[in-house]
Amino acid sequence: MPPETGETAPEFEALYCDGEVFEDMHVDEVLGERGAVLYFQGFVFSAIARHWWKRFERGGWDDLDGVEVVGVGRDGPFAQNAFLRRIDSPFSVFADVDGYITDLFDLRIERDGMAHVTTPKRSVFVLDADREIQYRWVSPDTVSPPPVDEIEAAVEEL
Repeated sequence: MPPETGETAPEFEALYCDGEVFEDMHVDEVLGERGAVLYFQGFVFSAIARHWWKRFERGGWDDLDGVEVVGVGRDGPFAQNAFLRRIDSPFSVFADVDGYITDLFDLRIERDGMAHVTTPKRSVFVLDADREIQYRWVSPDTVSPPPVDEIEAAVEEL
């Protein structure tokens, strides 16, 4: 069961991709003064990934005061960086190649029609500066859109 609101988000370290380079980074190192939004996604270069990252940017999520927006995805660091460059994104992503972070958050699902392929459920966790989960959304499927208004309201409360 994915962690609930009020719980402390799991601690992890993984490759952090900023569109140019990647390096080992602990989740606590990417929290802003007020916290972070963790967005778990399926595949980079998919229409869904392009749509939502651009929507977050158009919504001003790249300029939230003291709150970082960071993705988590199963693609490798070279693909993550290529994707961020391709969409000219101001955001960063943890490359969760082996599903380590996905498993810590209990979000792994098998993809229909894709033998032996797993990704995280599309999910959003709003964390405060102490990694306490202030809001969470876990998609019931692979296509439902994240509730942007609810996420933005949770960020305002940080």
